[in-house]
Amino acid sequence: MHLLVALSPHGFGHAAQASVVLNALRRRQPDLRVTVQTSLPRAFLAGRIDGGFDYVPRATDFGLLMHSALHIDMEASAARYRQQHRDWEHRVSAEAAAMEALAPDLLLADVPYLSLAAAGRAGVPAVALCSLNWAGVYRQLFGHRPEAPAILDQMEAAYNAARLFLCPEPSMPMPELSNVRAIGPLARVGRDCRDAIRSRLELSHGQRLVLLAPGGVPTRSPMERWPVTEDVHWLVPAAWESRRPDTTDLESLQMDFIDVLRSVDALVGKCGYGTVAECVCNGTPMVYAARPDWPEEPYLADWLTRHGRCAPLERDALEEGRVGPALARCWEQPSPAPVAPTGVDEAARLILAQRERSGRA
Repeated sequence: MHLLVALSPHGFGHAAQASVVLNALRRRQPDLRVTVQTSLPRAFLAGRIDGGFDYVPRATDFGLLMHSALHIDMEASAARYRQQHRDWEHRVSAEAAAMEALAPDLLLADVPYLSLAAAGRAGVPAVALCSLNWAGVYRQLFGHRPEAPAILDQMEAAYNAARLFLCPEPSMPMPELSNVRAIGPLARVGRDCRDAIRSRLELSHGQRLVLLAPGGVPTRSPMERWPVTEDVHWLVPAAWESRRPDTTDLESLQMDFIDVLRSVDALVGKCGYGTVAECVCNGTPMVYAARPDWPEEPYLADWLTRHGRCAPLERDALEEGRVGPALARCWEQPSPAPVAPTGVDEAARLILAQRERSGRA
């Protein structure tokens, strides 16, 4: 079977969701041929996807345009959607022709709706997979604009054209869709390497190791202004070029990110699906910077609160490095058992069932 995987390039969360399912499909069908279409870096994808894949470096959506990982550029995003839908029928036809040239047996979309509309036009069976859909996000952020009704009609029709829309726990409500199928969480589970990391970094018995993980949208915390806390050592992206003695570049460990996440005492980041699910499924406490304008956040934060250890953090507190009280609240909470990522096998089974239903090889 030739599977075309279309990924939204808005951060790394869409690739994180799809890759664990793709790896489960490969375990069931080792000869699976995979083509990935996205503008996400190939190197990042290769670190997540087991085995080889063809790469089409082009995205059919953008999600939202961001000032930073925490700030949406509202006006630029609205303008980009107007442009996308101004010549919608032409875009769908062009994408359908490109898809026909690739000749996939099935499309898995997380979660570009133009790809789903094109699959319907090209006669390619399609499955959507995501904790959100861009129509729901658009409605909440831009539904009051005069152009919104026509844009939403096209977005929702594209999503409803998929045979199934697989919604991993936790997901936004999607009342606008008629093909939703709920599944369990999607996440990788890492190896506990904390003893090896602590020995390598020569941490004292009382020092905590905290990972700063801003997500897939490049964002740098102004750590130069943060107070030094003797009982916390920070793991930070090498791109930040931190010169503080209480920081270590994450990449210098030369370890899989999920193993590091499993091994730290806490993660500081934002409520994106991949980060939230991986923290809960690995038992890692999480301090998250509040994003009250992000439509998915209430559902992610609620699930994180119910199943993990967490504390919210105001944006100005993160900017100023006043993270200690939120970390302390996390560490005071009882440790629940990690949640199993049951959605991985569920999704693989349901996707293969669609392949069999289509009668394609």
